[in-house]
Amino acid sequence: MLQVARWRIVLVLVTTVLGIIFALPNLAPPSVLNALPAFLRGPTINLGLDLRGGSHLLLEVDVATLRRQRLEQISDNLGTALRDATPRIAYSGRGVSGDAARIRVLNEADMPRALAAARALVNPVNTGAIGGGGGNEQDLTITQAEGGIIEARITDSALRQLARQAVGQSIEVIRRRIDPSGVAEVTIVRQGDDRIVVQAPGVSDPEQLSRRIGQTARLTFHLLDPNVSPEDAAAGRVPPGAVFMQYANQEQFQGGIVVRRRPALAGDMLTDAQPRFEQQSNQPIVSFRFNQNGARIFCRLTTENVDKPFAIVLDDRVLTAPVINEPICGGSGQISGGFTPERANELAVLLRAGALPAPLTIIERRSVTAELGQDAINNGAFAGVLAGLATLVFMVLAYGLFGIFACIALVVNGILIIAAMSIFGAALTLPGIAGLILTIAMAVDANVLIYERMRDEQRMGRSPALAIDAGFGRAMITIIDANLTTILAALILFQFGVGPVRGFAWTLSIGVITSVFTAVLVTQLLIAWWFRAARPKRLPI
Repeated sequence: MLQVARWRIVLVLVTTVLGIIFALPNLAPPSVLNALPAFLRGPTINLGLDLRGGSHLLLEVDVATLRRQRLEQISDNLGTALRDATPRIAYSGRGVSGDAARIRVLNEADMPRALAAARALVNPVNTGAIGGGGGNEQDLTITQAEGGIIEARITDSALRQLARQAVGQSIEVIRRRIDPSGVAEVTIVRQGDDRIVVQAPGVSDPEQLSRRIGQTARLTFHLLDPNVSPEDAAAGRVPPGAVFMQYANQEQFQGGIVVRRRPALAGDMLTDAQPRFEQQSNQPIVSFRFNQNGARIFCRLTTENVDKPFAIVLDDRVLTAPVINEPICGGSGQISGGFTPERANELAVLLRAGALPAPLTIIERRSVTAELGQDAINNGAFAGVLAGLATLVFMVLAYGLFGIFACIALVVNGILIIAAMSIFGAALTLPGIAGLILTIAMAVDANVLIYERMRDEQRMGRSPALAIDAGFGRAMITIIDANLTTILAALILFQFGVGPVRGFAWTLSIGVITSVFTAVLVTQLLIAWWFRAARPKRLPI
């Protein structure tokens, strides 16, 4: 162990230097920081909502739109069920009216079979209870109205379940939009069946946050309806199966176009979206890539419709309607629509995160002030310094010179924790400060195990070199075992916790990793250098 491998020396030196570089922006005052070279003005630790304030939003799922979307699906399913019946059941007038999906059976004699086919679409409501379904609750009620019409309505229990599912999906989409790394301390929690609370630290403008969260970002690709003239569209004469959509950028494109209501391709098949600049015009665009299934559909769509226009639609607004010049079978494409660079970047973020299952209505929007703020930071810093000094005094009194080595490793450990939190953009909250202080107190635990083993070996008459070698070698299993269990507990907290709980788990995880690194490698290197220079007959421990 006294012959430290060169790669370990290089690893310790490089890691320490990089740690100092990335930690420096957090420790230097703004005047000094502005005077540093650009490569030294790196990312800094973000402060959580309780330390620097931020934005608070209360969102509600648009249940009416959710109901409408579900009824449109049921309407399509009714048509499919009647077409697939043997023999086929003739129908007309399929659509949504009020709170019901409706379809008209043309032959009264087919009504019993049509009702049976419609009732086959009814399913039990899955409430998530143990044992599977939700008892006798059904998701649809099927009734017969006058004129050969079959109506399907969503039950209240099914609508509540739809709202709960939409909230769960929306929470994940929102998290991917504003906290893709999962370490920025954004709090996103459910409130009731159809509401979501979002708290974002450091975002002083709730309007900016609501724009990114509130946009549904449902991207679809539609073929244009060639049978509708601009005059008919302007007069509102749109045939069934088509819909009039306005352009999103009215300054660049006036009015709108008529497209087929059913999209030819949906944006949920996208795997990536990135902001780019078009090579010829140097205008901001958004490039996208489909998954394998989406690439196949897009290839077929563009192959069958060469020289025809198609519309790229975002939230029922046409971004652009280019003409298909040739088949596009590479699985990628681009969207242009008079974007600014900021808008192109924002749209790419929204498309990567995915679409919301339903629109979100903002019920409450306000800024949150950091009530504890600077006092909490000052008290946390004081507690951290006090914990560090107490640890230093204890280690020096207990182990003498080797205690000083442990304290040097403790300083390096603190630098690496700050650097790691800066690199990953982690937010520091009050629980995070608690985790940081706990890490400082536990950081010398590995050194205590190593040093006590050295003492035992020295009492048994071993030479200093053999005692040092045994101290690092035989204590390693205990060190790894103790810290591995801590890491596993922190990972569980990070996986199932939210907000400040995740912050505590993140800080603790970083601290455990850097503590083992510094307690083993840094102190080993310092002791090896000291031993070669001093050649002691007995260890001062």
